[in-house]
Amino acid sequence: MTGGDIAGLIAAGVFAILVALLAVPIFKLGKVLDEVRTTIKQIGDGTTPLIDEVTSTVATTNTQLGKVDGISNNISDATANISALSSLFAATLGQPLIKVAAFSYGVRQALASRKKPVRARRSR
Repeated sequence: MTGGDIAGLIAAGVFAILVALLAVPIFKLGKVLDEVRTTIKQIGDGTTPLIDEVTSTVATTNTQLGKVDGISNNISDATANISALSSLFAATLGQPLIKVAAFSYGVRQALASRKKPVRARRSR
């Protein structure tokens, strides 16, 4: 055996040790990738029912918002009707009622001033 053969055997041994040392991290990386694949599959399996529930919730919410929209339209119509009714009341009964109240106030003042005798002020 020559020196070159010994050097070749040593280099082959070192290369075999290097391959063995690199095989351990590669094997561990394979296990990590298997776990990642399993986790992604579980997330995918859990996401589908969740998306179905969200879709159902959004549909129910849209239905409720449609009902609220109808209620707000009815309230708007009722408010407009009440406004028109108060305007009609003010136009038909408001002015005459104010005139009657002013007239009765004037009559009361006139009658009240007639009943009280006028007293002269005392001077000091």
